[in-house]
Amino acid sequence: MADFRASLTDAAPAPGLAPPLAALWWAAKGDWDRAHKIVQDESDANAAWVHAYLHRVEGDLGNAGYWYRQAGQPVAKDSLEAEWERIVSALLGGGKA
Repeated sequence: MADFRASLTDAAPAPGLAPPLAALWWAAKGDWDRAHKIVQDESDANAAWVHAYLHRVEGDLGNAGYWYRQAGQPVAKDSLEAEWERIVSALLGGGKA
């Protein structure tokens, strides 16, 4: 997690970073559009989870709910920051929380 956070000072995410993590990287940098473009065409559960988070950031809770269901994740109730950290931690650990 510390290395991932430290990489946010870079101009771009590390090459070869999985799309869901790359999207979370861009989201942390404030580039919602770029983050969304990365995950919108991905079909795995981790991408769906990040997609849900991004729509929650956007304030589109109906769309977020759809993506949480696609991801098999409960709808987040905690802060956006806590959810971002939880997803990053789960993805860096190679699983889902």
